Amino acid sequence: MSTFDERATAFEAKFAHDAEMQFRAEARCNKLVGLWAAEILGKTGDDATEYAMTVVAADFEEAGNEDVVRKLAADLTGRVSADEIRTKLATTLAVAKAQLMSEF
Repeated sequence: MSTFDERATAFEAKFAHDAEMQFRAEARCNKLVGLWAAEILGKTGDDATEYAMTVVAADFEEAGNEDVVRKLAADLTGRVSADEIRTKLATTLAVAKAQLMSEF
C-alpha cells in the first residue's frame, strides 16, 4: 500500500470516527435535555429516564434539531418557549461533548 493510500485510509477512519462521536454527542445532548424537560414536567426516576428516551427517539424523525424542538415545545407548552429549547440544546451539546471526551 502506498503512502497516499495509507493517508486516504486514515482520513476515512477519522471521518467515520468524527461522525460517530457527533452522533453520540447529539444523542447524549437530547437525553440531557429530555431529563431537563422531565424535571419541568415533574417526572422523576424511571419516568424521567423513559421520557428522556422519547426525546432521543424524536430526533430520528428528520435531520437537525427541529423535530426535538417541536416535541419539547408541544410537551412544555406554556412553560418554555421554542427559543429557550433551542438555547438549551446548544448549551447542552457542549456539555455532552465534554462528557464524551472525558470518557475516552
